[in-house]
Amino acid sequence: MPTTPRPTGRRPRGTRGAAGLRRIAGALAAVASLCALLAVPAAASTAVPGPRAMWLWQRGDPAAVMSWATANAVKEIFVYVPPEITKTELNRLRQFRKRADAAGVRLSALGGEPGWTFDHAAALAWQRAAMGTGLFRTTHVDVEPYHLDEWSTDRPGTVAAFLGLLAALRDADPRPLEADVPFWYDTVPAGGSTLADEVLARVDAVTVMSYRDTATGPGSIIGVGEDMLLRGRRAGRPVRLAAETLALPDCPYCTFHEQGRQALNTALSAIDAAAVFYPAYAGMAVHDHASWSALRP
Repeated sequence: MPTTPRPTGRRPRGTRGAAGLRRIAGALAAVASLCALLAVPAAASTAVPGPRAMWLWQRGDPAAVMSWATANAVKEIFVYVPPEITKTELNRLRQFRKRADAAGVRLSALGGEPGWTFDHAAALAWQRAAMGTGLFRTTHVDVEPYHLDEWSTDRPGTVAAFLGLLAALRDADPRPLEADVPFWYDTVPAGGSTLADEVLARVDAVTVMSYRDTATGPGSIIGVGEDMLLRGRRAGRPVRLAAETLALPDCPYCTFHEQGRQALNTALSAIDAAAVFYPAYAGMAVHDHASWSALRP
């Protein structure tokens, strides 16, 4: 015969007392907080773009260039300085500095020739002239020794000369020294290590020419730049990544020239979001002002 179940002291399933509801609410809140914490880096980096920089190889009008820089959140400009600074050129550079100070933009002296790899005297003379103006906070060099014939015929000697150049520039001026580097320097042996590590040991920061037209994933800006980001962390050096906007018929996947400005802006934001997980990341640089400002929308 069926019997009436005896009370067990347990509440029937599907019901909760006030204390139980409070415990569940607390657990849900903890989970929500954890999820929020995990989401903060990407959300924050999307809302607050990483530092922007750009190369300026042309003798642009200071007012127009600074207007562009301000509109595009550029906080540092690598300004090309010729080996011989005429009075007219010095006045133009002074106008740049005046407008840059008003806009809160830093200026770095930009220069570099593959030949500097062996002609240290020419490089040091340029640095003395450029930094002697008192207009720049940083020496920023783009030497690219791999364009020399000696890179193929005597790579160890070329690598040693290039590293000697960086050391000489570093020792000749107390202000920071930065260098543009390709993303593949980790594949070049140097000093019992790699050229990537040896460059990082001689400069205060690097800008990686991570020229690709996608932000993340295999073969992307983050993808090719990751090695230097990790090495920069170990070396305690800031690492910028970079995007290209010049027309490159031989390497269309290396530039945003065909994709346009909106695609570039979207990629820059995506890189900022992804790069929060790399402590060495110091923002994005765009090459260069002339081609960037000419991109289609």
